[in-house]
Amino acid sequence: MTKTAAVAALCLLALPAMAHPGHGDSVGFLAGFAHPFTGIDHLLAMLGVGLWGGQQRRSLAQPATFLGMMLLGALAGMAGLTVPGLETGIAATVALVGLAIALALALPNWLGMLLVGVFALAHGNAHGQELPAASAACGFLLASATLLCTGRCAGQVLAGRVLRVAGVALTAAGVVLMGVN
Repeated sequence: MTKTAAVAALCLLALPAMAHPGHGDSVGFLAGFAHPFTGIDHLLAMLGVGLWGGQQRRSLAQPATFLGMMLLGALAGMAGLTVPGLETGIAATVALVGLAIALALALPNWLGMLLVGVFALAHGNAHGQELPAASAACGFLLASATLLCTGRCAGQVLAGRVLRVAGVALTAAGVVLMGVN
């Protein structure tokens, strides 16, 4: 199983250039829905937050917090507010959530919610800047909820060691993404 995880991590290293492909004039629901799946940083972060939540086997408060705070970040992005160092910050969220998974970090629920809320503000801000339409926001919120739930289910099913290896792979991918930005 360790060889499989290593191969998966190496495959992820080849993807950073695809982090934010051009969105053209597409800003509707489908463009918003596709966006979290086409940006490797967003994809990994949302799956990672879900994995971490599933690993902790707690309430749905963390995923709900992520979605709510992502919406606030998106609204700020749509209004033209930008976060300095946004791309590096988003890559750092991938590395940090991977580290939390790898260490099986069990924070008090309020602290975990605060942490994923900060992560979500950054991701939402990027989404709001890149796809500044209400229909796109509905699309990326639905896609994000899907990714969070998928990660959460996987986090509850995967064995401890496999989950920790996935965390290490996420951390490595986040570090590589930070170097690209």
